[in-house]
Amino acid sequence: MDAPKPEAEDLAAVPAALPATEHKAPLALRTVAIFEGVKGFLVLLVALVLVSLVHRDVAMVIQEVVRELHINPDHHYIEDVLKVANGLNDNKLWGWALLALMYAVVRFVETYGLWHERPWAEWFAVISAGLYVPFEVAHLVKEPSHLSRWTILIFNLAIVAYMGYLLAHNPRKPGCRRRERTIPAVCARQSPPPAALPPTRPCAANIWPRSRW
Repeated sequence: MDAPKPEAEDLAAVPAALPATEHKAPLALRTVAIFEGVKGFLVLLVALVLVSLVHRDVAMVIQEVVRELHINPDHHYIEDVLKVANGLNDNKLWGWALLALMYAVVRFVETYGLWHERPWAEWFAVISAGLYVPFEVAHLVKEPSHLSRWTILIFNLAIVAYMGYLLAHNPRKPGCRRRERTIPAVCARQSPPPAALPPTRPCAANIWPRSRW
């Protein structure tokens, strides 16, 4: 026996399914992800510059850049850079370029994980930002008036505190998002009506009359 078909009026009355709403990461978390991505991009540029310096006199190139930018060559930072450049060769340039490329790849992976709220990326952000804190404190002990060091220290402490807050208040399984996509429930009238059960055979006791004995 076929199941009764729903009438056209019933089908018209069924509301259409609402589209699924995708959860977005918090603004602060996306800001940290963008910051890590920018660091990876800048280090990638450094790797490309190091590769371009292969088979060239690095100290001479730096002196030309300093001259073009009208920077004081007697500045102690320029002197330190020139001392390092004098000790560079092609093998060291390739090695530093490879390390910079690996660092950039790690930052790009971390950016992806933070943007998609992966807990492993948040743990990595806590550890990587926390590693900088002792070095920044040591530099500030020597030069307490260094404004850029204070800025870096405060930013790293903010990252550690925020990631620690997320990990402590949003426990979840490794590899999962903080919140999954939420899909509205579909109206029950959209489900097809249950199929009618086939007729049952009558019991033999109901067919044959009972014995008078």
